[in-house]
Amino acid sequence: MSNATGGGPVTQAARDEAAGRVRAAVAYGALGVLAFSFSLPATRLAVKDLDPTFVGLGRALVAAVLAAALLKLTRQPRPAREDLPRFALVGLGVVIGFPIFTSIALKHLSSAHASVIVGMLPAATAAVAVLRAHERPPRAFWLAAAAGLVAVLAFAATQGAHGIEGADLLVLIAVAFCSVGYAEGGVLSRRYGGWQVICWALVLTAPALVVPVGIAASGGVHASASAWLCFAYVAVFSMFLGFFAWYRGLALGGIAKIGQIQLAQPVLTLVWSALVLGEHITRAMAITALLVLACVLATQRTRQPTTNASGAEPSKPTSTPARGLPSHALASSENTTTS
Repeated sequence: MSNATGGGPVTQAARDEAAGRVRAAVAYGALGVLAFSFSLPATRLAVKDLDPTFVGLGRALVAAVLAAALLKLTRQPRPAREDLPRFALVGLGVVIGFPIFTSIALKHLSSAHASVIVGMLPAATAAVAVLRAHERPPRAFWLAAAAGLVAVLAFAATQGAHGIEGADLLVLIAVAFCSVGYAEGGVLSRRYGGWQVICWALVLTAPALVVPVGIAASGGVHASASAWLCFAYVAVFSMFLGFFAWYRGLALGGIAKIGQIQLAQPVLTLVWSALVLGEHITRAMAITALLVLACVLATQRTRQPTTNASGAEPSKPTSTPARGLPSHALASSENTTTS
């Protein structure tokens, strides 16, 4: 009798706690997506006055200083030597590749135009993760991913005066780099935790950025206050703080649920491009963005995580996570964050 009456309040409390976690997860995930959604418009404004190389790589140096301070403050253990090549891939994709190629491209493309192409990033990341993990998703997964790529290429081909422009290819290259970085980072996060991975990637990559940033800065860094404000935004929020909210949301709610929130990111970027930059959102942009979103959603719905050849199961951690994030929340390598 006492067990029956005692079970009700406990069950209700557990339900309330679960509901609270879901609300918090959605809030953190939405905050992260909100921070990332302004990255392209801010970069577009910054490169109007500042060198694209300075913007693309200099923001990582600023974020690396913040990351180093946080790692030291929280006394995070150093990465194992055997994991350093993986951190190098994360740094190459997320810290170097995506920022530098998008910065150069946004010197010639509108933020709205670039956001349509970047909308392919979640599907590209899932494809890289599948190949890396030797998974065998159904044919519908590859058809959806291919359809999204075709939609993006068709959009780029019809918007330029001479078909697909070089800047379009730069954004596609940025997406390819970032997808590799995210897929590899998803695996590392199982051992180290999500924010720890991006922090270590920043710190380990920073020495390679000093010379190119110094060369870019030698030509002069005279810019308007708005350009410097946007540079500060992509350095502090896009490359650093945004990851904390995003990874916290994934930790609380899981990638499968919270990852869906990122579908709103290209739409938000289009909105900021129109409201802040005054860019014209064409019908082709809107239609292509919706097609890409549908294809991304299809890849996420059709992918079936399985035990991979390397022995890593998406739902089971293989080692103790670093402090701050439970490993099960980031176990999958289908992490789809846009920086």
